[in-house]
Amino acid sequence: MDKLGWLIVSVMLCRTFANTQSDEEFGYVPSLGDTSPGSVWPQPQSHTSTAQTIPVTIENFSFNYVASSYQCSTLDQAFKRYQGVLRSMTSHLRLKFRPMALQVISALDINLMSLCEHYPSLHMNEAYNLVVKEDQSILTSGSVWGILRGLETFSQLLWETATGEMVVNKTTIIDHPRYTYRGILLDTSRHYLSLNVILKNLDAMAYNKFNVFHWHIVDQESFPYVSQVYPDLSRKGAYQANYVYTPDDVAAVVEYARLRGIRVVPEFDTPGHSLSWGLGQPDLLTPCYASEKPSGTFGPINPILKSTYRFIRNLFIELKEVFPDSYIHLGGDEVSFDCWKSNPDITNYMKQKNITGDYAKLEEIYIQKISEICEELGLSYIVWQEVVDNGVQVKGDAVVEVWKRNKPQVELAKVTKLGYHAIITAPWYLNRIQYREDWYNFYQYEPTNFNGTKEQKNLLIGGEACMWGEYVDGTNIIPRLWPRASAVAERLWSAKDVNNVTEATPRLHQHRCRMVQRGIAAEPLHKGYCIHDWGI
Repeated sequence: MDKLGWLIVSVMLCRTFANTQSDEEFGYVPSLGDTSPGSVWPQPQSHTSTAQTIPVTIENFSFNYVASSYQCSTLDQAFKRYQGVLRSMTSHLRLKFRPMALQVISALDINLMSLCEHYPSLHMNEAYNLVVKEDQSILTSGSVWGILRGLETFSQLLWETATGEMVVNKTTIIDHPRYTYRGILLDTSRHYLSLNVILKNLDAMAYNKFNVFHWHIVDQESFPYVSQVYPDLSRKGAYQANYVYTPDDVAAVVEYARLRGIRVVPEFDTPGHSLSWGLGQPDLLTPCYASEKPSGTFGPINPILKSTYRFIRNLFIELKEVFPDSYIHLGGDEVSFDCWKSNPDITNYMKQKNITGDYAKLEEIYIQKISEICEELGLSYIVWQEVVDNGVQVKGDAVVEVWKRNKPQVELAKVTKLGYHAIITAPWYLNRIQYREDWYNFYQYEPTNFNGTKEQKNLLIGGEACMWGEYVDGTNIIPRLWPRASAVAERLWSAKDVNNVTEATPRLHQHRCRMVQRGIAAEPLHKGYCIHDWGI
């Protein structure tokens, strides 16, 4: 028998007589392609693990409610998903040695301690406790959302040894997110994204414990949202007749996200970024003038017409029915005042209202009326920071999104000093790329490093990574987002002191390989490889 044969026999004998010893005792050293097996991303708040490994039976693994647990269909579907995830972890390219150990893990017990909520919310409870040991492995949470996060963590703890056996280290985890709002923005106006691409991104978000899909669904370039009340908006404003999101498409996205504990917050950005709106809604946009005559071009939504607000109100009534989240994003950024300045009807309106040359005041009037419509309909809202920069008094539960990149700490201090809840976007525009491992930049940004009181810093409820759509479509958006967005995920979930790039690198490499294994075409971090070629 050659040396390889003796090695295989030796390993089999060791597995027979040593049921839960660590792989280090068998000489296993992770390869360059598998440098941090069984690591969790984002890192939990408290993670205690031993070198002791316990074999896991994947083929018939089950998730079981304990007797005192509440049950719900959301979790039943999650159990089926994660059974599929666990099965996908088993490579068919390497020899498998069935564990002959006295003790193996073949189930995870679930203890949901409250009734199952139907839809996630800004203040949902995502905390969970997870104990993995020989006699019983149990996942406990006070909410369905915490159970979902714990299931993801459990799936990441499992790893494959050099002999092809699936194992898990004896582990105790106590975990909860640092911030309640952890979002990803996708722009489906500059380039249309297919339903499959959006759903694939929702999978990746769940694997990274993001909880908000900020859907920048329409913009200047196209209006792909199919409105039942105003069908011409998409009929005339979309790129093509099939480049749209029907009511069934939107419902599919919302439900797919809900099952993964992800909120869908749509953005309908006005009064700027609205050229595509005007193609299907006459008299909505402001006619621009040149030499005291209409120029044939159009600017932002016309803020002085009563018909504008009737249109917005009717559209928002529909949006409230279509999107179940309590928040809508109103936009309000980058409004050019040139067209308003040129229009004689608007200049006369300003004279009548004693507004002397301050067109930001005109935007304030518009946003104020839109926010009143939201309040009337029972909608809470998010706005870009220009809205409060221009003096709009938003309501108490409104959220201001800070995006200006020059001095984000200054901008965040300014917004929170006004007493508003805020989310930070400025450091995490992932559409901006560099020829190096630029995830370092995203990872090392600390949201609370701004000059403000403790009360101000408590107003910061989270942040999001943005992927604007000028140069991405379905062919490249997933690899450009992932695993770069994973850096943002850990910054928003994990403790403040989890910020060491050197320590994070092998874990993120492992997580990238894990995502590739699960069908997410996440790009490489650096030179190297994953231990399996999963055919992405």
